[in-house]
Amino acid sequence: MAAPMLRWFCSGRRFAFAWVGCGSCHRRGPPTGSTSNGKRGQSSVAQQPHITAQKPRKGECEWAAVVGLEIHAQIASNSKLFSGSQVHFAAPPNSLVSFFDASLPGTLPAGYQITQQRLPIAVNGSLAYSVCVGRKPSQMVTRTVRVKQIQLEQDSGKSLHDDLRSQTLIDLNRAGIGLLEVVLEPDMSCGEEAATAVRELQLILQALGTSQANMAEGQLRVDANISVHRPGEPLGVRTEVKNLNSARFLAKAIDYEIQRQINELENGGEILNETRSFDYKLGCTVPMRDKEGKQDYRFMPEPNLPPLLLYDSGSLPSGADPKQVINVDQLRERLPELPRVTRERLVREYGMLPQHSFALLNEVGLLEFFQNVIKETRAEPKKVTSWVLNTFLGFLKQQNLAVSESPVTPSALAELLDLLDRKAISSSAAKQVFEELWRNEGKTPAQIVAEKNLELLQDPEVLERLCRSTLEAHPDVVRGPRGGAVTQAQWLRAEGGLRLTPAPLLPCPAVQRRVLTTASPVSSVILQLFFSVFS
Repeated sequence: MAAPMLRWFCSGRRFAFAWVGCGSCHRRGPPTGSTSNGKRGQSSVAQQPHITAQKPRKGECEWAAVVGLEIHAQIASNSKLFSGSQVHFAAPPNSLVSFFDASLPGTLPAGYQITQQRLPIAVNGSLAYSVCVGRKPSQMVTRTVRVKQIQLEQDSGKSLHDDLRSQTLIDLNRAGIGLLEVVLEPDMSCGEEAATAVRELQLILQALGTSQANMAEGQLRVDANISVHRPGEPLGVRTEVKNLNSARFLAKAIDYEIQRQINELENGGEILNETRSFDYKLGCTVPMRDKEGKQDYRFMPEPNLPPLLLYDSGSLPSGADPKQVINVDQLRERLPELPRVTRERLVREYGMLPQHSFALLNEVGLLEFFQNVIKETRAEPKKVTSWVLNTFLGFLKQQNLAVSESPVTPSALAELLDLLDRKAISSSAAKQVFEELWRNEGKTPAQIVAEKNLELLQDPEVLERLCRSTLEAHPDVVRGPRGGAVTQAQWLRAEGGLRLTPAPLLPCPAVQRRVLTTASPVSSVILQLFFSVFS
């Protein structure tokens, strides 16, 4: 089993992870920073930011951007972390709240957020991801971002601000839901890199079953820490853009904020250490609150929770009950196939291009759809890949549908590709059949071919009679090459062929060759073009 993309090292040691409480109602953890002083949030390793692609003006130096991320993934669980309250998306406000969640008196209320801050569950890892570096999709390189730490914590409640009534509404449905926070060091330099890294982590979490990581439902949220500076100079003051819930908005928010900071500094302004939000309607970031004052989060040990102990095979106590301890090595052995390994297997087994393997994994459910088609068709994998990524995915995107909402099933597409593979229909007819499948659920490709009379002509005698009757009916066109062979063939198609042939009935290539071998030189040229205008 290949090693996971996220990894930590724990050979021969025992690890204790203590839970601590945070005196703030907001989630607090060690933020990734881009300041160069010794304050909290500074990276422990020298940063190597990429230079932005923006061309400098004449006489100016380029700017370097530094981007770090805090990613919060909702743990896949039916209940909250420390209460029995259920977890459901879009439930009515405050309908999934226990006494403990609401911190009501007489229930040993928490009244604070519980998080692993000083002793996180994992540290010093890495996450590899691939980005496109040129105009061609095949020009991809693999980059790595360091994972500072991974920790468990509780989600906080949600505030809904009503400006018209000057009031704030509180929804505690989310309060207490278990989160996995992944802190990425500021090793990225633009929105595309950040969005790609988050997407790779999202795929890993989904493959592991750790989180459904549905960003549209708030199961994966990202805070981005962004700063700019001149190369060779100290790192700039950072801003934090909070609660980004889509990869597209994440990329747009980061790129906007980078450009905003550059413009501010070039115009003589200064960057404030502040928290901002992204207004997706306006496409810009807006201030939320400043972070200039030192914030005292009052971290304290949680007395009601014992430390979480992890072991590996070398540190496991003798006689320990395997059901009562967590053995990291055993977990590693049970890991499923991770996205990087899946992509490598697709390229190796089916001969597809690397960018096609990324496309299959990046769309939820598309890989499973592709594999089901492969199981049921005799068509070559490359043809299946082309149809799934171009035709099928194109129709989905046109109508903004998920794979699970497709009216075309894998079995239907497999049957269509079988018809095409054995040359029962032409490529143009196959596309027409697919359109009919998309519009009319319940019909099979074979039924549509029969109803629309789309099958290729297989009888040489029928084809020969058809072609010769068309030519004999228009001898002047055959004898007189007034407009050239192309014009003649087009005229025959329009004036003779379409009346005599239930278009687009097409002759199969073998039948075409047989007819052409018996035709005169002039007729042969015209027939070749006659066939081509049908196909």
